[in-house]
Amino acid sequence: MDNICHTLVGAAMGHAGLKQRTPYATGTLMIAANIPDLDALAVVASFVTDMSPVSFRRGWTHGVVGQALLPIALTLAVMAWARWRRPHGPPVRAGWLLALSYLGLYSHLFLDFLNNYGVRLLAPLEWRWFYGDAVFIVDPWLWLLLGLGVWMAKRTRVPQPAWLALGFASGYVVVMLTAAAISRQAVIREWRAERGYDPSALMVGPVPVSPFSRQVIIDAGDHYETGVYRFSSPRLQLDAMRIPKNEQAPAVAAAREEPSVRSFLVWSRFPFWQVRHTGRGTEVTVRDARFPVGDGTFMARVVVPEGAKSRGVEPE
Repeated sequence: MDNICHTLVGAAMGHAGLKQRTPYATGTLMIAANIPDLDALAVVASFVTDMSPVSFRRGWTHGVVGQALLPIALTLAVMAWARWRRPHGPPVRAGWLLALSYLGLYSHLFLDFLNNYGVRLLAPLEWRWFYGDAVFIVDPWLWLLLGLGVWMAKRTRVPQPAWLALGFASGYVVVMLTAAAISRQAVIREWRAERGYDPSALMVGPVPVSPFSRQVIIDAGDHYETGVYRFSSPRLQLDAMRIPKNEQAPAVAAAREEPSVRSFLVWSRFPFWQVRHTGRGTEVTVRDARFPVGDGTFMARVVVPEGAKSRGVEPE
């Protein structure tokens, strides 16, 4: 999820009563609810290396090493800050700071699991991606519920609005997880009835703003088929245009050896290739069907010199 949502969850937990447990409780919760995203600093590294920034994301700091060590590091940092900032103030309670740090961190991991971007919860023991495909990465309804609860709790100075906000947000998440499971099974059944076989892979994922519409991507072998599934008229509606994978294009094998492409494929769930001949060679672009247009983070591009087979690819 986005960092506004993570921060609001931490703030809501603090105003729901946990801020009474120790000084700096709410701040600790808000920081812990964001701390796995320290790996966003990988974007800086991408400017000086050929690695795609998405290959770093939601790995080490979201996996078992981050889960074990980041709350401890945050607890020590908050205790040091408290001693420096208010040496004669009320003492912080280290046990509660540690517990709140773990609570905030695991709220982050759960929220990240909910969307279709993915999270590597077992890294570095296993680099498998986990996808909830339930809630869009930026969800204004969670913003509204949590933001209203935090505002009312601060205004009234009672914890009930924050508790209610967390309760309604949890209920909303349960509904979205249920809707994700139902829609996925419905798409599989409809595809199987029409085509006579199961898809190689598929995603029935969330879309912005509309909770009960689903983006559909189906791996049909040499191409992807995309469409939408809506609960208002439960029927799979596929787009007329298909997305060819182009995996067998001659230049693709050479492009795969480029570090920027290899690192992009670490993250990509539904990769497809676009090939264009230029005066310098063959330009190969790899994208992901989840984010099929635009330039920037969610793509990698290299130029394969004419005659290159599997080595000697030069980045653009």
